[in-house]
Amino acid sequence: MVDLFEKCSQGKSARAKQAIEEGWYPYFIAIESGADTTVTINGQEKIMIGSNNYLGLTQDDRVKKAAKDAIDKFGSGCTGSRFLNGTLTIHEELEERLADFMHMQSALVFSTGFQTNQGTISTLVGRKDLVVGDAENHASIVDGTRLAFGRSLKYRHNDMEDLDDLLSRNGVSGGVLIVTDGVFSMGGDIANLPELIKVAEKHGARIMVDDAHSIGVLGKTGAGTAEYYDVIDDVDLVMGTFSKSFASLGGFIAGREEVIRHIKHTARALIFSASPPPSAVATVLACLTILQQEPERLEKLWHNYHKMKKGYTELGFNTGNSETPIIPIIIGEDEKTFEFWRLLFENGVVCNPVISPAVPPGMGLLRTSYMATHTDEELDRVLDTFEKVGRTIGII
Repeated sequence: MVDLFEKCSQGKSARAKQAIEEGWYPYFIAIESGADTTVTINGQEKIMIGSNNYLGLTQDDRVKKAAKDAIDKFGSGCTGSRFLNGTLTIHEELEERLADFMHMQSALVFSTGFQTNQGTISTLVGRKDLVVGDAENHASIVDGTRLAFGRSLKYRHNDMEDLDDLLSRNGVSGGVLIVTDGVFSMGGDIANLPELIKVAEKHGARIMVDDAHSIGVLGKTGAGTAEYYDVIDDVDLVMGTFSKSFASLGGFIAGREEVIRHIKHTARALIFSASPPPSAVATVLACLTILQQEPERLEKLWHNYHKMKKGYTELGFNTGNSETPIIPIIIGEDEKTFEFWRLLFENGVVCNPVISPAVPPGMGLLRTSYMATHTDEELDRVLDTFEKVGRTIGII
């Protein structure tokens, strides 16, 4: 017999150990301050361009007060699942607010965004059904399809002709669910939702959009991809998270009332998980109110995106197909990607190195992302640092 733990000293684990010993390990770095445009690491202040804090609300006094007030009223936790003793009035208030904000009949709050995708997809896709997803969908969508009893297929990234061809060649006796990210988390590009809708209508398929990186970013009011394209009535389900624009933890699914009711009484990821704590829920409510009352935050976020996209392009960096405040800097080789990250970190800039399998082999990149609260001065420093490091290692 082979020792079950033998694999633990090989592969990724061995590589991580080597990186730690050599001093260039870029993950699980402990931050000593709150999430903001700057953070403190090892006693040094660094500019953060690696978070998903798009609206910059994690340090807003109104948001923090709402969380504290919720603890005073409801306590620190719910000690049970939503299904049994863990649903509070504040959960129901948030679901009503989210349904209205997303222009949907109903919404259901989960404990995490990952569980939202996992629970929704595995619940809806039965043995005779087919789920089809974009090749660059988030891991939570992939895991949701693996748990579903139905068949699963992938189409080439944002390629609607390939999606159409897949559905034409693969007959199915049950229903079809097409799942796509709204904004893709590595490349920062936007799903071609209008064309996807045409393909779905042709084949009688339902559409689910993961708007984790779209809510608070895309659309006139920040309601996400469907609002951005003005196709809200043509999308069946929208998923969102609270750990990004809403500065908290959790997730939700929104759609037709009967569909949400079915998920509510069937999804194991909901029924058998502890309920989101009151402070997390109150934080989302406060962030949603601020987003609706302060549209200038969206304007500032997009100002910062255009500034950085233009700056990187003029310096000669490859930013791929980014269309949103997620801007990848494509480096190529894994070793050079890590070296670029290390030099940026040493010069006071924090971002995220991404290599295969999160991206295709040879397409290592630095994932940068921006907040509405970044100042022009901070962003100028970032561009200056990227230029310095890029020239040092021969990227530009």
